[in-house]
Amino acid sequence: MYWANFLHIYQPPTQKEIWVRRITKESYRKIFSGFLNISQCRLTLNINSVLCELLEKWGGEDVIKDIRELLKQGKLELTGSAKYHAFLPFMPEEEIKRQIKLDEEGLDKYFGKYWNKKGFFSPEMAYSDKVAKVAKELGYEWILVDEMGFPPDRKYRQDMIYQIPSAGNIDVFFRERSLSFIVLSAQIGTMPAIVRYLGDRLNKNEYAVTAMDGETFGHHRPGMEQFLFDLLSDEKIKTVAISDLAELFKNREDIQPRPSTWAVTEDDMKRNEPYARWNRKDNEIQRYQWELTDLAVNVAERTPDNEVLRSALDRAIHSDQYWWASARPWWSLEMIERGAYELRQIILSSPKSTDEEKTRAGEYYKNILYKGFDWQREGKVDEIARQEDEDVLGRLHGKGKLFITKAEYGQMVETLKEQVQSASKDGDYHRAAMLKDRIQELTEEMDETSL
Repeated sequence: MYWANFLHIYQPPTQKEIWVRRITKESYRKIFSGFLNISQCRLTLNINSVLCELLEKWGGEDVIKDIRELLKQGKLELTGSAKYHAFLPFMPEEEIKRQIKLDEEGLDKYFGKYWNKKGFFSPEMAYSDKVAKVAKELGYEWILVDEMGFPPDRKYRQDMIYQIPSAGNIDVFFRERSLSFIVLSAQIGTMPAIVRYLGDRLNKNEYAVTAMDGETFGHHRPGMEQFLFDLLSDEKIKTVAISDLAELFKNREDIQPRPSTWAVTEDDMKRNEPYARWNRKDNEIQRYQWELTDLAVNVAERTPDNEVLRSALDRAIHSDQYWWASARPWWSLEMIERGAYELRQIILSSPKSTDEEKTRAGEYYKNILYKGFDWQREGKVDEIARQEDEDVLGRLHGKGKLFITKAEYGQMVETLKEQVQSASKDGDYHRAAMLKDRIQELTEEMDETSL
């Protein structure tokens, strides 16, 4: 079996310096310097070029240097994307093209000849036929889609390369949701456990594509970067980049993926709301957000030569503001307000805006904030969060844990204890505390298992 690992790393343009530095220290710096020490390392990476700018600005130049060296050594391949992480299915085609070209300019600046335009990652893995067509038009050879986008009336073959005829026969690779989830949720944290989980698949001529946020390793899951290193260096696992698969598997079959994201649930698909985390029909805040966004885009399109306004819009349409308004289960009124404020300011500052449009922008902004405060006061945010992610919780407490023995839990705990000592010795008490919290979680899980 060939395993193609995909990592996505990104921070919004509005991210605070303290968080960029912290995540760089806890995750980015550790994983990319660690990859340099693995002789057979091979994987696919998406780094939106806005993150490159933030790293350059706030002490992460070494991370960019390590990524460049990994590209030079052939251990990494980069994908294209949208520079500011816009939610592309809701964008006009010209805005999609602009975001992609801005990202390419950034990748050219930071990585030059060491990155090749082959794969495309739509932020949030948000797929639509329109996005695939634009990617193909701009020269990309493949696109990554979550397996929830695979047609339910078709049987997925893991030895087949699929292509989308409606988008110029661009290749499409489907992310294996269960395998990705098991890794990113830390249900499996040792190589014996992952080998046991994969079983006979390891000996078959097929492939698996996993995809997850790079920040999972070291930031969201302290100490888990070591498991990633073990995975990429284990001789029983044939790790490849996604682009390698087109050479390894020659059979082709046409497919028409369904609109989807990597956060979509089965219930979302049943309701025909594949983008529910970013635009759910019963979410009034998101409705106002998108009405304000559409107005800002429309205003900016009337002033194509106004680079200040255009640049402000490029940054303002990042996907985070809509995601934080979902309350499923994530919520941040600060991020919601910041996004709405930036969009409103574009409309207020444009010489092409009418008085009526400026008034509407103000009303949208107030509606977003007032509704957000109402949700918090009335307890709606907590209510939505409690109802959400039943499927995720089920898998967290379900059969996945049966693949880890008590001895393997003990191995993970001992590894983390060593990292606690190292962090304390270096004076990194924040990381030491996070590692201790993770040890406590694993110890509780170990006490529950019967293996």
